[in-house]
Amino acid sequence: MGLIRGFFAGTMVATLGSASLFAGPATAAPDTSTTCAVTSARELERARPEQVGLDSAKVEAALQFAASRNRLNVQVFRHNCLVGEGLRNDETGNVAWNIWSVTKSVVSLLAGIASDQGKLVIDAPIDHYLPAGLGDAAHRSITVENLLTETSGMKTGVLTEGVTAVIPVDPNSAVQALAVELTNPPGTTFSYSQRNVDLLSYVIELAVGEPLQQFAQRELFDPLGIERGDYYWARDRSGHTYGYAHLLLPPNDLAKLGLLVANDGRWGDSRLLSSGYLRKARTPSPQNSCYGYLFWVGAGCAESPDFLPEDTFFMSGLGLQNIFFMPSLDLTVMWTGTFGNETKYGPAGVIAHTEELPHEFFRRLFTAFTDTKAPVAQPYVEPPVQFDPATLVDRDILLAVFGIGPGAYPGCTVFSCLNQPLAAPFASIPPGCAILACVGDDPRTPGIR
Repeated sequence: MGLIRGFFAGTMVATLGSASLFAGPATAAPDTSTTCAVTSARELERARPEQVGLDSAKVEAALQFAASRNRLNVQVFRHNCLVGEGLRNDETGNVAWNIWSVTKSVVSLLAGIASDQGKLVIDAPIDHYLPAGLGDAAHRSITVENLLTETSGMKTGVLTEGVTAVIPVDPNSAVQALAVELTNPPGTTFSYSQRNVDLLSYVIELAVGEPLQQFAQRELFDPLGIERGDYYWARDRSGHTYGYAHLLLPPNDLAKLGLLVANDGRWGDSRLLSSGYLRKARTPSPQNSCYGYLFWVGAGCAESPDFLPEDTFFMSGLGLQNIFFMPSLDLTVMWTGTFGNETKYGPAGVIAHTEELPHEFFRRLFTAFTDTKAPVAQPYVEPPVQFDPATLVDRDILLAVFGIGPGAYPGCTVFSCLNQPLAAPFASIPPGCAILACVGDDPRTPGIR
């Protein structure tokens, strides 16, 4: 299930073996009142850990630990100040990196902006936005909120949903979503579907009346200082932007998105996103106590250790791409990398028990607090693996890409979709961009190095 939490952000809530305690009152260090301003410049404001109530040596010990566990970029913020940086940040901070299912949370932010502007109605059925004749009545009855909470009712098979974008051969991921079998009535059951979010990105595009990436650049990225040349966001062969993954974004830019959320949608003197929308985004849905609007919510949910503060919420992507938000501690941690969790169960444990690495990192980082009570935890105790790889695969979803079987949308195959020509596979990928990252010096290659 960790793979679902990771590449495609998992659905299983792991049970950890640690107890949650709180330390007694700590001796306050001098001058812990420093607060930083957010900035659209390339360099974010920094402070010494002691200026924000943290012990430098203990922050450094946590960062050293992270470096030993495949964390390629780590950024620790308190009071908006960058107070801890990973050992490889200078190498990796400006490299466009696949944030995998963290992309879902970015799509949620765009849905919120569109909603704030009155262009997208959260409780409206997508029938309100789809072209006439596209999709059947059952699929058109799905609401925007169903898509945001992953309660569309679509059948899932996360590997087969995702592999055709990695290759990539998807003719039109939104149209393909409209043919996926509904195994539950919309709005009744949480089911972690990738096609669900591809459909949402298409609906947002229709609602705002322009390409999703154009809207994202103007309304979200430009105000934060994220330039169009910084990133690559994959599209399917019809030109529609993937919503479930495949935004390749430098960690230094990803950190800005985290700070925007940590500041409740404000960026300096500007409000980019309403606090009302973000409150809903971090509120669990009735169908899943660990999931809001494409954000994971709560301690003990997915890879969030159970000793974190109750108000914790986070973005999550394959291989432990995360931004953790802890408002009660005024702490935000962004990191990227390739797994790094330790397990006694081999590959199955790596997939199923991604919470081990965050547990051990935050167990160390929390010892650095000097100005407030911070949670204290025992070392991680790994539970038995309860994971069935068969749940990741669905043959009908895979065959549907080729226009075969019950999951195929009529008139949509790898050769054409709804009588529209398709771009060749790999045609839209800039030189130097592979599945994980964009590297190289071709002028078409994203990068701010």
